[in-house]
Amino acid sequence: MGRAILPACPKTLNPTPMLTVAAFYHFARFANPAAFRTPLVAWCAAQGVRGSILLAPEGINGTIAGPRDGIDAVLVHLRALPGCAGLEHKESPAQKMPFGKMKVRLKREIVTMGQPDVDPTTGTGHYVDPADWNALIAAPDVAVIDTRNDYEVRIGSFHGAISPGTTAFGEFPAWWQANKDRFAGQRVAMFCTGGIRCEKSTNYLLGQGVTDVFHLKGGILKYLEDVPEAESLWQGECFVFDDRISVGHGLKPGDLTSCGACRHPLTEADRVHPAYERGVACPHCAGTRTEDDRARYRERQRQMDLAAQRGVPHLGLGPD
Repeated sequence: MGRAILPACPKTLNPTPMLTVAAFYHFARFANPAAFRTPLVAWCAAQGVRGSILLAPEGINGTIAGPRDGIDAVLVHLRALPGCAGLEHKESPAQKMPFGKMKVRLKREIVTMGQPDVDPTTGTGHYVDPADWNALIAAPDVAVIDTRNDYEVRIGSFHGAISPGTTAFGEFPAWWQANKDRFAGQRVAMFCTGGIRCEKSTNYLLGQGVTDVFHLKGGILKYLEDVPEAESLWQGECFVFDDRISVGHGLKPGDLTSCGACRHPLTEADRVHPAYERGVACPHCAGTRTEDDRARYRERQRQMDLAAQRGVPHLGLGPD
């Protein structure tokens, strides 16, 4: 009696492992932040982690991406820095690496406001959990202020939020001074991407004598993660500072791309505009770059296309 021949089992292709993106910040007093830079770069490289981290005398701010165990190891390293044991972070998944390399930079501030007296370690506004945010901003005596820049607000915000129309966070204090009378007798609720700008802006308002000031704990990212889309008051997408460009509810990657010249988020309408040239120019920066710049961008885009055809990574992901 012959042996039964079993059908061969089809080979299962292992899917590309999902990467973890971690965003974090922490205000702490660093006497010599430069001393942390080289060890941090080396540790991230050893863990297969890429991203961007800022170090300043006031603390640390960054977004990194990598394998699960690599992210965990880097977070352990960060929490071992002086005063950073309480560092919190927010996570989201990514199917491909959203960063070309690992950068650790030294700055005067981890988010630039230009107000020497602002110090979030001395006090901030009242934290509001995402689950309680809808009720707060729906109250008639609450003014809701989006502390982000105009290009971020343009692609998404909370219904009814006031945009200062700033191009940089350092413009916020001047905007407040020019508009503060509008908010007399109101409670002020503020929000930003991950919470860091609100740490400073609410501390600034406290210094200006505003006592009823609140901010969204964990920022928009935590809200989009925790609040079901059916209950959400968020409209549009949320700009993020990596190659995902934007995320939506559940922190799923959005539909935007970015300009290779100015990094401005681009909608479908932007991409069919006559001023758009992939990797070179868009309606938001047309006319602001020299012909030499545009030639460099075209060559960079050509090299990126060649790298994609060969299936190899290319680090030219846009101007720093």
